[in-house]
Amino acid sequence: MAEEEKKLILVVDDEARMRRFIRMNLELEGYQVSEAENGLQAVAKVRDELPDLVLLDVMMPEMDGFEALETIRQTSNVPVIMLTIKSEEDDKVRGLVGGADDYVTKPFSPRELTSRIEAILRRAAMPSPTAKTTITIDEDLAVDFRRREVIARGEPVKLRPTEYRLLYHLVNNAGWVMTHEALLSKVWGYEYRDDTQLLRLYITYLRQKIEPDPSSPKYIFNERGIGYRFVDFKRQAESAESDNPQEHGEDPS
Repeated sequence: MAEEEKKLILVVDDEARMRRFIRMNLELEGYQVSEAENGLQAVAKVRDELPDLVLLDVMMPEMDGFEALETIRQTSNVPVIMLTIKSEEDDKVRGLVGGADDYVTKPFSPRELTSRIEAILRRAAMPSPTAKTTITIDEDLAVDFRRREVIARGEPVKLRPTEYRLLYHLVNNAGWVMTHEALLSKVWGYEYRDDTQLLRLYITYLRQKIEPDPSSPKYIFNERGIGYRFVDFKRQAESAESDNPQEHGEDPS
């Protein structure tokens, strides 16, 4: 990795030994590394150094990882990977809901960490998918991928980048079942192809934002054990038109 192309990774952990371990392995992979030992320092370094990615420990004094993440997200969209010794789903959910891009549970291998970093940096470098026009799903939901706008029941819906990418792939494959592996690879990267829990969480977030009744979805359907399918809105629209010939100037008699 050429010097001018080196990505800057901010490592935030209150344990000096852990910071040294991560620094050594990331520098071997060609990254530049900056360090912070608590959330307050992390917030300042994100502002002053503009890192390409942040590795953010959860359990820290003064300001923990969740508080730091909340503060960082007020001013920056820098990719963040949460580091935690806890494997409970609640902690993962809290980080993802707060705006984290991923989580890694300690202890982790250098290979696992670098593969996650590489996948997220690739996603961050990808141009946003676009569409030519607003896609009208039905009278309650419309999506404009060019403007990154979603309107649900007449109100704008704010989607996080990952939710936006997930919706993009679902909508553009409407009517077709997308396997767990395909969605994970397209939205997060090939390294995530087996992380069905992560996909399930984000499907839940997306349903909560676009479905009139998330417990009884009408847009995103679960194909048990296989994947997910977005409603075939194009076929529904065609069927509605054929059922109403007067709209086309046809004689209904």
